[in-house]
Amino acid sequence: MRADNTHHIIAAARQRHELTRAKAIQALRSLDADGSPVTFEAVAQAAGVSRSWLYAQPDLRAEIDRLRAARRRAPASPVPARQRASDASLLRRLETAQQRIQQLTEENQRLRAHLAQALGQQRSEHSGRGRTGHTGERAG
Repeated sequence: MRADNTHHIIAAARQRHELTRAKAIQALRSLDADGSPVTFEAVAQAAGVSRSWLYAQPDLRAEIDRLRAARRRAPASPVPARQRASDASLLRRLETAQQRIQQLTEENQRLRAHLAQALGQQRSEHSGRGRTGHTGERAG
């Protein structure tokens, strides 16, 4: 009678499955990080797996579909999903930009007032010199 070696076969199949999953996940991440189109064909080719196997993995299929949909919504955005700014981050950047615009507007107003004052002083000094020019005495 032969020994039952099915547990070795099952363990080997699980190990192959996990290795294949790891390769597929790595291929997904690499394609996304590179800004390359994430398709079933591209992932299958990069990971060395079949497309039918990818379609049979619900989580991988969902991730590929999600990345494909994200690309369709923003075709000009080659930024990987994990590097894209969140709505909260974008809102904070907008608020910061608005604060900076307000600061610069106030600074411009102060500088314009200071310039107007300096030009007024220069004009009054220049007109106080009269016709003689430099001495400050008027011709008499």
